[in-house]
Amino acid sequence: MKDSKFIFNYLRYPIIPVKFYFKDKKTPYIDALLDSGGDFIVIPLPIAKYLSLKLKKAGDVDTAGGTTSLFKAKLSMSIGKGRKTAVYRNIQIHVSGRNDIPVLIGRHPVFEDYEITFKKQNCQLILQPNKS
Repeated sequence: MKDSKFIFNYLRYPIIPVKFYFKDKKTPYIDALLDSGGDFIVIPLPIAKYLSLKLKKAGDVDTAGGTTSLFKAKLSMSIGKGRKTAVYRNIQIHVSGRNDIPVLIGRHPVFEDYEITFKKQNCQLILQPNKS
């Protein structure tokens, strides 16, 4: 349901609740950092292992914590909780070889589907569906 408006409250960082699905496995809700500087969704390796994702080597990247391996995989993801969720099926994500990073929600695909407003004074993150 990508036509719903979402309002997420947060304390220090713009966090949204997500769940990942692959075949018959799913994660509990995970607090994911909405990363306007990132191009894609990145998850740490332990989540990929838990879901038994099929990983394809995508190269090495330099991060603030040093160089790490990056892999590609496909899974499904939902954002939001309860009856108000948006589901992305069979999307490509990246998996970091590091265990110490948070789940990062980059610009693709969420920023393409929603106009995103950061209301820092109210500690709110608003996702308004794009009209197109």
